[in-house]
Amino acid sequence: MDRLKCKASIQITLEDDINISDSRPDALKLIMDRGNVVIEEVRVTDDHVGVKGRLKVHLLYLAEGQKAKVSAMEGEIPFDEQIYMEGVRNGDGVSVSWEIEDLSTGLINSRKFSAQSVLLLKTVCEEICDEETAIDISGTEPVEFRRKSLSIASMAMKKKDIFRMKEEVEIPGSFPNIFSMIWWEVEPTEVEFKMLDDKISVQGEIRAFFLYTGEGEEEEICHYETVLPFAGSLGCDGAREGMIPEIRYLAETKEVVVRPDFDGEERVITFELCLNMDICAYEEEQVDILSDVYGVVQETSVQEKDALFRSYMGRSNGKMKLSGHFKAPEGEQIGKILHTCAKLQITDTSLVENGIEIGGTVSLQVLYESSAQQNRFGMIKQELPFRHMLEAEGIGKDCVYPLQTELEQIAVSIIDTDEIDVKCVLFFHTNLYRQWQEKIVEQITTCELDSEKMDSLPGIAIYVVRDGDSLWDIGKRYYVPISVIKQTNELTSDEVKTGDRILIMRSV
Repeated sequence: MDRLKCKASIQITLEDDINISDSRPDALKLIMDRGNVVIEEVRVTDDHVGVKGRLKVHLLYLAEGQKAKVSAMEGEIPFDEQIYMEGVRNGDGVSVSWEIEDLSTGLINSRKFSAQSVLLLKTVCEEICDEETAIDISGTEPVEFRRKSLSIASMAMKKKDIFRMKEEVEIPGSFPNIFSMIWWEVEPTEVEFKMLDDKISVQGEIRAFFLYTGEGEEEEICHYETVLPFAGSLGCDGAREGMIPEIRYLAETKEVVVRPDFDGEERVITFELCLNMDICAYEEEQVDILSDVYGVVQETSVQEKDALFRSYMGRSNGKMKLSGHFKAPEGEQIGKILHTCAKLQITDTSLVENGIEIGGTVSLQVLYESSAQQNRFGMIKQELPFRHMLEAEGIGKDCVYPLQTELEQIAVSIIDTDEIDVKCVLFFHTNLYRQWQEKIVEQITTCELDSEKMDSLPGIAIYVVRDGDSLWDIGKRYYVPISVIKQTNELTSDEVKTGDRILIMRSV
């Protein structure tokens, strides 16, 4: 089974000024930004984890000039943080995840931008453990024992892997040839994983947006947006159909290249997308463990210990619709929506009766072309808060629920020259696990029966069953095998009711 050893998180603020490279034109107005984090090094020492990396900031801006054009650039802010993580030891494997909670950029002058970001770093140390427990007894002396059946979600595999996709897009014939690529965004969405024999099925969609300068004297700014379905499989030794996948991924676009089509015109865009996958898979297993023992001709002592187990309860899915109206910056008019990018962020979760209460925000950036000035672009940057109750029957404080969320659909329409309407669909899903402690038999020792104790017990007795009693309790109390009690009382099952009279005849 897997077990959380320790975890920690830290919120850091990064701030720096970014100079525009000499090869880029002067900036007039900032249009759009996005951030990405690259983790370069993870250093694990006793009770501490060092994380070194870079925040990469990509900027799209309106260039100065009589006929305004758009340009793009990128900069980076390095960081090296020491995170206190009690319980971690040198040599432990620690995974690091990140989340950009806020990114703000501003224009200082025509050659310099400022960038400020709040970055959340999360570190997790998990360990794989085997739990040994007694399942049977063998010996020459008669001993009574019983078993308990447990349904356990045991870990079948835990590994990291990369799923690579190489796709290409040919722009429609009504679009001009590509002279130079300015800005692009390639994101996977609605990604689904399924465990098959020795492989993992992967399918979903890719949302791609490209902003480019067209060929010709006018050097027209063009945009093209499309959705591509994809499907494939990743080889995975030991995978079996029916396993419960618990897979998280981080998407990374390696390269975007423009190449000529069959006619030699620059119209084909190729890109490679990688899903860096953290793969866990569980398997439901029925285990019969030894739960109690008592002796008949010898005194039996049972040594127990607590063990942590996890069982699979099922899967919970939910969707919600979210909408809002937003205005463009004062004095600007919206002519055409070009592109919308959005990021879903969970801020809090809490358990309610038969469900999980989820709160968060959807951060939006809407790129539009102004109707008032040709080839001038603008951006609306807003947030949509939400709250949703994901139904999860039977969930309680003893449950584990690794929540995953996704922005499934988004649509933006123009209401007026300065106002837009945003509609989106959010998708929530989680596997539910119940986690509990079970006492398991670790060791059994025997010794001679206590003669005084045995002399105090009657050789023949009539026992009146009390509320909560079982044949096991009665047999253990009088050192009599269950089979003897059933035979003496002509019982066909182990069931007894309150008030029943049971004849006890001891043979020892």
